[in-house]
Amino acid sequence: MDNKTSVKEFIILGFSGVQEYQNLLFVIFLMMYLITLTVNISLITIIRYGQQLHKPMYYFLGNLSFLELGYISVTVPKIMVDIPRKIKSISFPGCFTQLFFFTFFGATETILLAVMSFDRFLAVCYPLHYTSIMSQKVCFILAAASWVLGFLTTSFPIIKISELHFCSANIINHFFCESAPLLQLSCSDTYFKELNVIVCASSVILSSILLTMTSYIYILKTILRIPSTSSGRSKAFSTCASHLIVVILFFGPGIIIYVTALPRTSMGVNKWLSLLYTQLTPLLNPFVYCLRNKDVKRRGLYCRIMISTFRMFHIDSV
Repeated sequence: MDNKTSVKEFIILGFSGVQEYQNLLFVIFLMMYLITLTVNISLITIIRYGQQLHKPMYYFLGNLSFLELGYISVTVPKIMVDIPRKIKSISFPGCFTQLFFFTFFGATETILLAVMSFDRFLAVCYPLHYTSIMSQKVCFILAAASWVLGFLTTSFPIIKISELHFCSANIINHFFCESAPLLQLSCSDTYFKELNVIVCASSVILSSILLTMTSYIYILKTILRIPSTSSGRSKAFSTCASHLIVVILFFGPGIIIYVTALPRTSMGVNKWLSLLYTQLTPLLNPFVYCLRNKDVKRRGLYCRIMISTFRMFHIDSV
């Protein structure tokens, strides 16, 4: 940073547009955060101590839940602290620290979801060789590669954004420090910085989607070759359904924000789209896997509680 950057802190607007509902928002975010922590920690514990769950799919699922814990903890505690405050500020270093970890967890999860789709591809298309291919060592390498690649693809664009100059404007129309509003606030020429963000985000998201789509094309071909009267078809589909639902929930808003319209999309629209993958996805993922997975369902009291809750709202567990 040099003297051209005069901004020492940023003001986060958050949800100040609905000022009369601030107490309700605090309760909603608190309940969502506590439930998300509980179900993800419970799922990690079940996978860790359930001997029959020591399989590649559950190993990756444990990593996914751990990522979700970091993902939501980067944003929600700060939101809850800010809600009662009239001036919702965050320091310059604090803003970029939040931006880095949020982007890091998001990029890592994107890559991990692609790895999980490859795992499902091997399980369905090469069941006889699956155990020998997806050994414990290979699982560790793939999971570690997701974290390393997430870090590497995050570091470069965040460093470039931190090199921007911020002269006077410091109001972020979002509920956390995110790349798009920061780029709009800068008094520097942001063209190449925006290009860096778009290229890095697109390379991670689109390559992960390409791998996922390719895996599911082969999975679908394999499933269609299974006789319809066989139970193998429904079993094969069941092993992939949970992951496919999570992929749709996570990638949908991310594509809109980071690939198709950055930073031209309205910040108000970005804010509400961001809620889907920053708050709802970490909350819903354990429910999705629990409701659709018999192995996990058998091993957790919290799963039975979730199933009962969903049935109260007429959501069938299939």
